[in-house]
This record gives sequence, structure tokens and C-alpha cells, in this order.
Amino acid sequence: MKGRGEIKNFFDKQGYLPCTRVLNDEETMELRANFDRVTRELGEDAATYSLHNRHVIDPWVLKLATRPRVLEPLKAILGPNLILLDSRFICKFPVRREADKEAFVAWHQDVRYWGLEGDVVSVWLAVDDADAENGCMQVIPGTHKGGILEHITETKDGNLLSSNQAIRDGLYDISKAVHCPLRAGEMSLHHGHLVHGSDTNRSTRRRCGYVIRFIATTARPIVDANRPRSFPATVLVSGHNDENYFVDHAPSWYTWKE
Repeated sequence: MKGRGEIKNFFDKQGYLPCTRVLNDEETMELRANFDRVTRELGEDAATYSLHNRHVIDPWVLKLATRPRVLEPLKAILGPNLILLDSRFICKFPVRREADKEAFVAWHQDVRYWGLEGDVVSVWLAVDDADAENGCMQVIPGTHKGGILEHITETKDGNLLSSNQAIRDGLYDISKAVHCPLRAGEMSLHHGHLVHGSDTNRSTRRRCGYVIRFIATTARPIVDANRPRSFPATVLVSGHNDENYFVDHAPSWYTWKE
């Protein structure tokens, strides 16, 4: 898919966009070297799910998130005025010992607890090769059209989602799930309402991805006194933010916005 119209039509119908090459081999090696360095500094436990919103801390992360090849399909789907809402590295290390947690991501929708009105599109950019054996993402196409489904607390140990959420059984058809394998340096996109998840890494290889959430500037936060929310890492990455629903928290060193 090359044309903007073709990208948008496929995404609107299916709720996701399969692999798109973002980085060349040299850039992919640089990305992995940067992530490996952070992992050595902070440890594997932190690298698994705690590297949250590093795009406002590390220039290499924000530069990765705002590459033209990342933003181009997003502009086809959401329009020219884009805000980077949130980002996180998600890493599954191989299960090496019997006592290790079998990390997985339960079936869920990204926007369940996000507190905003408007479309959210998530990028999953592969730091490592991701396939069925090491627990790549799975999606259920078309489920983004069904609204927000009921989520409950996951009872199985090892769910990587910080809220430990999971869609209640019976609300989705797992037989329609498809894997989204990626080579390192490729990305996929999925809608915030799309039902998706991933299995435990059963391989001897690490599976790491960088997840980046984007919204159009027309999206707005929901005000809920019972569940106040903050968005401390929003960055305008393309176009103009005339609506001003979200504060631009761009770091002072950020100079390459389109």
C-alpha cells in the first residue's frame, strides 16, 4: 500500500495496517544498540515495561518516533496535525528458568482507560524480529468498529499491561485473530479500539517493540472527577495545534518537527 487513500481505506476497514519498513539495516542496528545500552543501565526488569515516555527524555527516542516514514501513514489516517500522546518500550525476554514469569499481553483495547474522545492510532515498531514463536502481536480485524468492550481484571499471572486489564471472555472471536509478524526496523499500526494481545515468548530470542500512540489535534481529553488523568508527555509532531486541547510538552532540544 503506497497511496494515502489506499492506506486509509484499508485501515478504516480492518483497524490495522501490517508491516511497513521504517529503518534501514544501519538504522535498525543503531536502534538496537541504543536500547541495549538502556537495558544494561537500568536492567531487564525496567526494560520489560517501565521505559515509559522516554521520548521527552532521550533525543534518540523522539527522533525515532518522528521519522517521516513513521508519520506518513499516520497523516493519511488522522490528517496533517498530529500529537504524540504517549510511548513505551515493551520487551519480552525468553523464559529462561521455571520460576520466570511467562509474560504476555492480555486481549485488550488501548483506549479503555485513556480518557479521551477521538481516534488513537498506535505504532508498534520492532526493535527485534517479532514472530509467532517469540510472541508477536495478534489482532482481530474489524473489532475497532464495535466500541469499547467490557474489561475485567486479568486473573492469570504475567500480564504486562500496567492496569492488568483483559477483555471479558465471550466478547471477541479468537478464531479470527491474525498474527502481525515484523522484522526489526518495520512497524505496524492499529486503532485504539482494535482488540489485540500477544502470547508468551516461547523462543530463545528477545522480542522488543516500541509502541507510540498518536492522535489528531482535534481529539480531546475527557474530564472525569472520579478518575482524573494527565497527559505529561504530549508533543506536537506535525502541523499545527489550533485546538489546544493538549499542552505541547516538547523538550527544548526538539527542533525537527515537520
